[in-house]
Amino acid sequence: MTALTVKDLLEAKGKRQLAYVQVAREEEAIAASEAGMDMIGTAFTPERAHFAKVVPNSHFQFGMPWGKYADATEVLRDAMAAMQAGAQSVYCGMSPHIVEVLAREGVPVISHVGLVPPKATWTGGFRAVGRTLSQAKMVWQQVQDFEAAGAFAVEMEVVAENLATEISQRTSMLTISLGSGGGCDAQYLFSADLLGENTGHIPRHAKTYRNFAAKREQLQLERVAAYREYIADVTTGAFPEASHLVSIDADALRKVWEEQP
Repeated sequence: MTALTVKDLLEAKGKRQLAYVQVAREEEAIAASEAGMDMIGTAFTPERAHFAKVVPNSHFQFGMPWGKYADATEVLRDAMAAMQAGAQSVYCGMSPHIVEVLAREGVPVISHVGLVPPKATWTGGFRAVGRTLSQAKMVWQQVQDFEAAGAFAVEMEVVAENLATEISQRTSMLTISLGSGGGCDAQYLFSADLLGENTGHIPRHAKTYRNFAAKREQLQLERVAAYREYIADVTTGAFPEASHLVSIDADALRKVWEEQP
């Protein structure tokens, strides 16, 4: 498998659905790549900067953390560093002005509309966006603004499904659905939701394929049980056993004391 370029992704628009996952650990990135994931993403942090290099056969996206930057120059510096670290594209949830600065320098940018978590107060909190005429017009205008700014893709988070479908047909950008329906060009999930890592609320738009939380809970119970057994063995003298030890020859040991000055 060869990593999909931005050109490949755009050529796939309207032809097939793309699978995209957000990871938090290196082993998740490797597993997603081995599974044949089209796109893999994570936040661009010092601890994760090497992720793209360990999955060279997958399109890798680094996200520019919202709220970290004071101006476009700072974002551009990190975006270029992300590309040098092996990314094929970057996510930027900031304004069209910032996106334009990145795109002007050739950085492939994924923009964001709908429920943008840091800006959710403007759309009524953590709920679907685009179910009213005014919101639908707002989302469509934002998509056009990002397209004009040079973004190659737009993440549509919890946008009304039929609105997202219509927008996808009217924009040249790759549309990425996080809870916005199959009418978009790509489907996007967080690995934590996909693998069932969470024990609390699971978003309506997420589908859980495994129950890692239960497995981790079982592992924790096994840890506690193992520690208790160890403590009991120490207390009763059952540990250590002869198989855990080495000894000096009895004659040599005797001479240690006989030859004391």
